[in-house]
Amino acid sequence: MSKPKSDYSIQTVSNALRLLEVFYHEPELGVSELSRRLGLHKNNVFRLLATLELGGYVEQCKTNDQYRLGVRCLELARAYGRSHSLVERARPTLTDLVAELGETAHLGVLHDFEVVHLDGAQPKRMLVTTSRVGQRLPAHCSALGKVLIGCASASVREAYHQSVVSGGLEAVTPDTVVDGAKLVDHLSTVAGQGYALDLGECEVGLNCIAAPVYGEDGDVAAALSVSGPSFRMSEDVLFSAVLPELSAGAQRLSESLGFEG
Repeated sequence: MSKPKSDYSIQTVSNALRLLEVFYHEPELGVSELSRRLGLHKNNVFRLLATLELGGYVEQCKTNDQYRLGVRCLELARAYGRSHSLVERARPTLTDLVAELGETAHLGVLHDFEVVHLDGAQPKRMLVTTSRVGQRLPAHCSALGKVLIGCASASVREAYHQSVVSGGLEAVTPDTVVDGAKLVDHLSTVAGQGYALDLGECEVGLNCIAAPVYGEDGDVAAALSVSGPSFRMSEDVLFSAVLPELSAGAQRLSESLGFEG
């Protein structure tokens, strides 16, 4: 029997990756704060930073001596988009949705029961939903997340319930569903109807609708969403104008991935 991959992990490399991930929520950090957050000695943190700085993955600010992500991280993110077939195939659909509806469109996937925004497109308007590319959101308060969980297999839904719902749900806005039983019922509805809404549940004044994208194996591979300010994107508009275009776009993308359902 082969060993689990965790047996081959290199602690120094793991620490370097952990260090980079700290910058997900903080634009700049100093050695002392990184040491505290990572639970590593300052000397170890400094050596990690020096190595990453040589590679261009972090850079030191001249004004305050703190560190931030380097340009190499951006280059890798762009390379990911070029090499990832899902992102490449979804790009025309995203731009079509923006052109047809005049609102922001996103492509998202599920990772550790959170929504990761892989790509997005925005219209040329003064007031639009900001791009969330690269950002994570809790699944329970976003239309993308509710579709990715609700339309997934029963095993994924059960794992989500055991891992997340049973531990309590955070109220991101006053409209966020935090009752576990209600969320489970809602996810069942999402599975039946094939789309999900977010009416101010993730951000006050922002409405969103999402639809699933299926892969060749018939499982949910991703989800597409269209979002905008609630004064333009009322629930009626989401149903009458947005849902038909979104569903058609999700169907086209699913077919391009080999789905025949």
